[in-house]
Amino acid sequence: MQAKRIYLDYAATSPILPEVIDYISEIAKTIFGNPSSTHAEGRIAKSFLEEHRKTISSLLKCNSSELFFTSCGTESNNLILKSSVSTLGVKRIISSPIEHSCNLQCFKWLQKEYKTQVDFLKVNEFGQIDLEELESLLHDNSQKTLVSLMHVNNELGTMLNLEETGHICRKHHALFHTDTVQGIGFFPYNFSELPIDFASGSAHKFYAPKSCGFAYINNQNILEPLLHGGSQERSVRAGTENLIGIGAMSKALSYCYADLENRMTHLEQLNLQLRSLLSKQFPDILINSPWHASSPKILNVQFPYFEGIELLTIKLDIEGLSVSGGSACASGAETASHVISQIRPDHPGKAIRFSFSHLTNSEEIERCVSILAKVIH
Repeated sequence: MQAKRIYLDYAATSPILPEVIDYISEIAKTIFGNPSSTHAEGRIAKSFLEEHRKTISSLLKCNSSELFFTSCGTESNNLILKSSVSTLGVKRIISSPIEHSCNLQCFKWLQKEYKTQVDFLKVNEFGQIDLEELESLLHDNSQKTLVSLMHVNNELGTMLNLEETGHICRKHHALFHTDTVQGIGFFPYNFSELPIDFASGSAHKFYAPKSCGFAYINNQNILEPLLHGGSQERSVRAGTENLIGIGAMSKALSYCYADLENRMTHLEQLNLQLRSLLSKQFPDILINSPWHASSPKILNVQFPYFEGIELLTIKLDIEGLSVSGGSACASGAETASHVISQIRPDHPGKAIRFSFSHLTNSEEIERCVSILAKVIH
């Protein structure tokens, strides 16, 4: 009998927690009204919606009026980036070449449609930026500028210092947007104290259903909607709210933060275990994820070239190991990694992203390395 499959691709998506599945069933049975309706069923739905908005905003320590529900992180980022240009008059964006593809594609569109100037910061072998370079670029504040940098890189796990970056932006009167999709549920945020203007989250990254997310928009900034229609979400995001998704997102996030310290300790142990075992088994590997200033849920490893290296993830899948070598964001297909091409432009090998969960155990990490040894050797 084939051993149970090992899933180490939690940065791509996560399973829905059993407790959240139970809550989804409860919502489906009891909450069916439209929150925009004025009758009793609508008022119940509206109360439910605002209750969970307050729950999520309390977990992220922001005002509930600053939280807007969307369909996903991609929509949230599109809303923030495009509306910052069209509504707030942003003329220049400073970012990095290893952002999520939804942001990079937004930049291209804004360059074409609005002639927005886009400046990319250099990144080192771990995907880290130089804050001195950022400050240097911000010295020229003749144009209204938005700095857009993700908090946790989705392929490397590399973390940005939000507080330091935000203070630099404030000093030079620039807006600051951070994609927090990989950080929400795995890092304690205080949006009311952090010097940020915008942030985004996606429910399926922290054990809730897909097609539900949120945008944090600081009360000092008013954005025009990306989707036009009704007056839902205070006229910032038209469309009837996904009550089941929002309730499930709220419940899953509550579970994440209720046990955050234990979960993060567990992830650190798994990350360290895999680093150690891989380094012993494959002395020639390069670890692309820094040990410091990195999310323990992600470990990106560069394997040396060998015959058939381009098929490595497929071979691992056949052996029962689910990992990724790029971004799963193009019709479910793994695409070539623009992140790795930036930090390792001359390396002929293959990068693999391992990403963990509190559901992952030590025995799975050992089996993972055994499978890799079998396939590679």
